[in-house]
Amino acid sequence: MGRTVIFDFDGTISLGDGPLDAYARCVAELAGSDTLLDEVAAARAVAADQPGTYRDGYHAVAAAARAVGIDDATLSAGYLRSREQLATDAAPVIAPPGLGAFLDQLAQHARLVLVTNAPAVRIPEALEVLGADAAFADIVCSAAKPAGLEAVLQQALATGPALSIGDIDEFDLEPARRLGADTALVGPTALHGAGRATYAAETLDQLYADITAWATTSVPTTPTSDAPARA
Repeated sequence: MGRTVIFDFDGTISLGDGPLDAYARCVAELAGSDTLLDEVAAARAVAADQPGTYRDGYHAVAAAARAVGIDDATLSAGYLRSREQLATDAAPVIAPPGLGAFLDQLAQHARLVLVTNAPAVRIPEALEVLGADAAFADIVCSAAKPAGLEAVLQQALATGPALSIGDIDEFDLEPARRLGADTALVGPTALHGAGRATYAAETLDQLYADITAWATTSVPTTPTSDAPARA
């Protein structure tokens, strides 16, 4: 029976505002908008003050863009243009401290899978910058989470326990919880009530010990219903 740890990308193993700034900038350029960046800054301030208002920063950018009349086609085009800049000086990515060594060690005890809604554009280059280019046994891009996560989870659970890690409960954790997998919530919302997550912390590195313990224990953990967030 093998264990599987499923990681999200943006906001989980890839941190920093670089890709989000690039998204807002590219949408503003394509739309010819002089006001969008100010609207985005206001939306992101709300997101910081009131976690849960938006799913994540990308949702905040999209909401701000729609509020000034920018259509979904322009949003999509801007997003794809921004991903072409991923892990460059125009859209830098930052790894949680010690990510590469943590993943290398974890891969000795569990099968690691990356599942992201992002397209495959420059994901290999970003993983190299993050020090995670050799860690994952499988990478699923354009996954269409939350529904798209289910097939990955079902395959993992057929061989043993699974742990799904991400920053958006609806996309990364809820499908796992429903199928009986363990979950780990990271990001700002983890500080404001972890809810039903097995583990929770503001950043992934704060959970390295818990995740390693999960991967190396012989007894499956049980998701808790009222687990407090661990900061």
